[in-house]
Formats: sequence, structure tokens, C-alpha cells
Amino acid sequence: MSTFPDGIRFSVLDRSRIREGEDAPQALRDTVSLAQDVEAFGYHRFWVSEHHGVPGVAGSAPTVLAAAVAAATSTIRVGTGGVMLPNHRPMVVAEQFGVLESLFPGRVDMGVGRSVGFTDGVRRALGRDKDEADRFAEQLDELLGWFTGAQTAHPQVRARPAEGLRVPPFVLATGEGAGIAAAAGLPLVIGDLRGRDRLLAAIDTYRTGFRPSLWAAEPYVVVAGTVAVAASEEEARRLLVPEAWSLADSRTRGVFSPLAPPERIEGLPMSEKQRGFFASGLEGHVHGTEEQVAEALERAVKETGAQEVLVTTSTYDRGALRDSYRRLARAVGLTGPPVA
Repeated sequence: MSTFPDGIRFSVLDRSRIREGEDAPQALRDTVSLAQDVEAFGYHRFWVSEHHGVPGVAGSAPTVLAAAVAAATSTIRVGTGGVMLPNHRPMVVAEQFGVLESLFPGRVDMGVGRSVGFTDGVRRALGRDKDEADRFAEQLDELLGWFTGAQTAHPQVRARPAEGLRVPPFVLATGEGAGIAAAAGLPLVIGDLRGRDRLLAAIDTYRTGFRPSLWAAEPYVVVAGTVAVAASEEEARRLLVPEAWSLADSRTRGVFSPLAPPERIEGLPMSEKQRGFFASGLEGHVHGTEEQVAEALERAVKETGAQEVLVTTSTYDRGALRDSYRRLARAVGLTGPPVA
């Protein structure tokens, strides 16, 4: 029986991971299909991400993909986790979310982050460099100003149809970003659940420095992380294998590869370095049976005081991923229409 605090929310972020033997268009269609399942299971939000030039990730245009998700669903909130603001002009981001909110009123979230391109080549292609991330607070202030009409960077210019709309903004943060979210008076999205001490320190920084704003009267914390649920702890652990290997591959060969089936990964020869990264990638995630996961998440929510949990799981088997989200919804007491 779940004993989560009243009002706790559970949401999903999908990164449109590509699977071996499939292409990027299929991954994007899978994201839209998963959103429909997640809505039926009773989750609060469904967010999509931004990656550029990464072989194993298809989601490069989050506002475009969010529009497709919103069009295919009817009640779940839809947004981005997130648009990487240093890659874009704030006015363009405001316009895009203004269009989304106009088309799907009351359902759109604007999650923004401060990361820049994955590699030097990608950054050059985007017309950006690493230093752009240092201007995130300034870019964020300009972005919000396009909605309120208070931006001063470009006098007499207005963002249409964004101005006057209220699209809830969220800051995706690690470390320094928590302070930026606090100073701006915005909700904080932070992960992951594995580094608990660092996570708690950042949340404390956020709550201590929070200044009420037009967007939020008090701190709001969303903790993000991987959660895998199956009939047994071992089955749940196997769901983590594809992403763990992809991360190990990226850190040893510089290639973020498509997700491979666990049985093939387990038979791969690995160097000592690869095996170390692979083992590390499997550690610390919330996984297990419904009872085990509910207990672990209850503990995480209690420790962090979070108002929301954002689940970011990726695995090779789409059916198993869907089942994991279904089991998680049941474990934490979500309610939705019956699902066959």
C-alpha cells in the first residue's frame, strides 16, 4: 500500500532512444505511442528532450515533438525536459512555446536547461560554444521577459503569440543551476536519484535561496531518475542493461550507440575500462518489484521533500518499458482508465 504524501505527482521524460535494427523515425513514433500509454496509466506530465548529433538519440527538436505528443493525447501535460537554452535565441523559444500553448491551452510546460552541444563539432554547427552556458541566467531572464512583456534586451520587439501567455517554466539543473532556479523563482528539476548527498545539497541550496516570483510563490522540486519495475528484481535489473552499456560505450569509444538487447550485451567481450563503466551504469538506480520500488521511492520523496518524481527510464524492449511504467503507476497509486 502506497504511503506517499498527498499531492505527490509522477511524470515521465522520454529521450527518444533509438534501438538496434530500427531508425530515428521509429524512435520518434515510439515516443508518441509511449505518451499515449503513460496518459492512460495516470501520469501527470510527459516530457521530451533535446539532443543534437547523437547517434542513439532521435529527439533533436523537442518543441516539434511535444506538439506531436500533445496532438496524440488529451489530458496529460506535455513539455520539454528540456530545451537547452544556450543553443537557441530566447525569443524563438518563447515563440515556439507560445504556439504550443495557443494550440494546447493549459497543457504545456516549458522545461529549459543550460547544456550546450554534445561535441565541439555539434556546437560549431549550432553556432554556439561552451561559454554560452555561462549566460544561462541572463538568457532565462530574457526568455521569461518575452512572456511578460518586460524584456529589455530588444526594445519595442514583442514575441507573438507568447506575450501575455503563462506557460509554466521549469529549470533543469545540476549544481549551479539550482541557484539560478532559486534566484528566478522557478520550479527545479534535478537528478539523479543515485547521487543522494549531492542531490540533497543542491535542493537545500535551492530552497534556501528561493525568491517568490510571478511564476511560483514557493519552491517546487521535481527529482528525476531511472526507475525500472518488473515481476522480479532480476528482471527489473535487466531493463537497465541496454542503457548502461550504451553509456559505457560512449565513455570508452565516444559513441552513444543505439540500445541493444540485454542478451547480446551480456555476451560481449568488454575491456576492463568498459566493464567498470558498465557496472557503474547499473548501480544505484531504483529497480525491483512494485513493492521494492514503492518503498525506495517513498524513501527518496521523504528525504528530498520533492513534490514530484520524473522518471527517465530507457530500455531495449518497448513492451517491457511499457509494462514497467504500468507497474510503477500501480505501485505508487496512480489511477487512469483501464488498460488491456
